[in-house]
Amino acid sequence: MRPEDLNYHHLLLFWSVAREGSLTRASARLGLAPATVSAQLRQLEASLEEPLFDRQGRRLVPTEAGRVALGYCDGIFGLGRELLQAVRGGGGGGPVELRVGVASVLPKLVAKDVLLPVFELDRPVRVVAREDSAERLVASLAVHELDLVLSDAPVGLARGLRLFTHALGASAVAVYAARDLAAALRPDFPGSLDGARVLLPGGGTTLRPALDGWFAGRGLRPEVVGEFEDSALLKAFAQAGVGAIAAATDIEAELRGRYGLERVGPLEGLEERVFAVTAERAPAHPAVRAVLGAATGRPVFTGGRPARAAAGPRARRP
Repeated sequence: MRPEDLNYHHLLLFWSVAREGSLTRASARLGLAPATVSAQLRQLEASLEEPLFDRQGRRLVPTEAGRVALGYCDGIFGLGRELLQAVRGGGGGGPVELRVGVASVLPKLVAKDVLLPVFELDRPVRVVAREDSAERLVASLAVHELDLVLSDAPVGLARGLRLFTHALGASAVAVYAARDLAAALRPDFPGSLDGARVLLPGGGTTLRPALDGWFAGRGLRPEVVGEFEDSALLKAFAQAGVGAIAAATDIEAELRGRYGLERVGPLEGLEERVFAVTAERAPAHPAVRAVLGAATGRPVFTGGRPARAAAGPRARRP
């Protein structure tokens, strides 16, 4: 088989099925009949002289040859998207589109601080943000539907995906509460947290188990009156005086101004961290470079400090 005989439409079908893990779901997404997709996959396997999928229960899982093909497809269709962006304005002075995924557990005030550098570029940038679970976002990143994912935890290799984690920054953590509650908790802090009403982030965050361990290590048993995956909702209930929260000290000005929260005291030894995940070690996208470059040149959080390199591959200026 000659390279020029390769059917790229068949590759697209294979790529879609591999991403979805299901012939039915991929067919629905492509708007094609499952029988059509199945027949064209068989043609691709015949031309490559290798089976590309194994069935494991209800899922179609790439074979060893399929994993090799999937890696090349990621590059092929990623370059295709870059070509479209360049031709449609990305390379001619028009707005640069940044498709960024923000993990639902990451505080939005933190995500905002991380993304602000992209608006300092000489060229205009249009940010298209999507919020979802980190797992779903990195899957979209791997197939180049996103340019960047922001998360509160490093992302390792998953399902054979070749991704790169950049440690952007870290901030100290403190307890905040509405004025009256903050005044009541300050005396004898942190002992005053024992039995105090608190609002905690959901279990999907990295901060939650750290908080649980911090309380347990000091023999403190606060009354948990709410658990929230949505950080904005968490702060809104704190604003209403329902309970105290733990948050990054580097967003304190906004906690005060937007939510009327006051600092009670520091949680010594705890940090809130943020990571960028990319599909390339040294991304070419100018807005992604701006995010990573800001982290290497200065802390992402105002008043923060760079995260330790041990948390993931060190971000470096491309």
